[in-house]
Amino acid sequence: MFEQPAGRLLSLWAATGGTATYPPLNARLDVDVAVIGGGIAGLTVALALKRAGLTVAVLEAARVGTGVTGNTTGKVTSLHRLAYSELAARHGAGTAGTYGQANEAAIDHVAGVVAAEGIDCGFRRVANYTYAESAPALALVREEAALAGRLGLPASFTTDVPLPFAVRGAVRFDGQAQIHALRYVQGLARAVDGNGSFVFEESPATGFRDGSPAVVATERGSVRAKEIIVATNMPFGDNGLFAGRCYAHRSYIVAGRSASPPLDATFVSVDEPMRSILTVDVEGGSYVLAGGEGHPATESVDSAERYGRLAAFARDRLGAGEIAFRWSTQDAMPADGLPYVGLMGPESRHVHVITGLRKWGLTNGTAAALILRDTLCGTDNPWAAVFDSTRSGEAPPSRPPEGVPPAAAVPAEVAPGEGKVVDVRGAKTAVYVSPAGDLKAVSAICTHLGCTVEFNPTDVTWDCPCHGSRFSTDGTVIQGPATRNLAAGPDPEATASTRGSA
Repeated sequence: MFEQPAGRLLSLWAATGGTATYPPLNARLDVDVAVIGGGIAGLTVALALKRAGLTVAVLEAARVGTGVTGNTTGKVTSLHRLAYSELAARHGAGTAGTYGQANEAAIDHVAGVVAAEGIDCGFRRVANYTYAESAPALALVREEAALAGRLGLPASFTTDVPLPFAVRGAVRFDGQAQIHALRYVQGLARAVDGNGSFVFEESPATGFRDGSPAVVATERGSVRAKEIIVATNMPFGDNGLFAGRCYAHRSYIVAGRSASPPLDATFVSVDEPMRSILTVDVEGGSYVLAGGEGHPATESVDSAERYGRLAAFARDRLGAGEIAFRWSTQDAMPADGLPYVGLMGPESRHVHVITGLRKWGLTNGTAAALILRDTLCGTDNPWAAVFDSTRSGEAPPSRPPEGVPPAAAVPAEVAPGEGKVVDVRGAKTAVYVSPAGDLKAVSAICTHLGCTVEFNPTDVTWDCPCHGSRFSTDGTVIQGPATRNLAAGPDPEATASTRGSA
């Protein structure tokens, strides 16, 4: 049997963020703007629009900030590894500079909101480093520092890097920040809710209609609005358009206890395997966070090994003690390296989208929100053309539904703690047996575009190998682009022969 890695399967932010409960939508409602998604992008644009005098309604499928935002590292930075060299080579220095200025403005916006709304989220200014251990990586960080400096960003090259192991040098950006991301978005939600604007939880959107008015439907209610914004990491309702322009990328994080106070710095490596490093004090405890081990969500990997390598790195190189928490997250990576912000498609009139935040959602999501605030308020935005969602772009490699491997042959048994896709009376069925012996059976067909899900034993989820949707063992959507739960499978009693013995 597979050995679970150490630490609770929960993000540090979720474990220490507390809760703020908002009701589900169970009525018909009229507002100026309906926002689908209660993460960093959705709540930032909602508050920005409310401040501009519009009424808004935020529809969150689960709880505020429990999606990608609640599983981030907490870095608020415009230094995105080697983003400027990559973007300049691909799109030109002007585009790279615009990307940087948008992210710098996002840092300042977060700082301003924290101060104005009195949000207790541990916001603090730090330096951020992209560091090199090898000679080839050193040459890359020198180039990145020089380019970023020419673009007007707060960049410098340094060999003085405050890590507990030797490195050759780094790009340093000053004036960056880190936050408790879940507490920050909870603060945004408190500021949005009230005075004619609303936040609804446990209210998954089941569909929407463009028009005048535009309408968003949920299971128990609906919102009529002048405009709709879809801010759900990977959009839905776009006929698969952005699933063809983005690919889902999964990465992992461990949080180990630390006896040292937090550094005034955060870090990401150039050398592979990529490592992201952050230190934090929360609820009287100090932690060191190590992230990385990323891969396209379409790849089947042993996630236990990936957590294990991060835990070893945190202990051996960062001095971490007990691994207290471990978690994974999934991000939409844009094919051409730039986020998509604007109308959902060339034919759209009142439906807008934010996606492709390329793993830096706290700043890219904030910048995207400010673009849409300006767009909906009739103001020109200097970054809108670069982030334009209707631009033509390259398509990333993907696994289309017709290329999905067939379900495995019917196994002799599904042992406690295991999940397998089995054939039950001709239907592909995702069967999970808990360690206590309880059996759950749901359809193995992803509700997005019909792929066959696969069991993730480390996170105990059913994951779609095509576009990255994730489901709990009872079929509930955890992460899109799927918006509907997996259908109920055959009667579990009818599949009792698949149950193994302890």
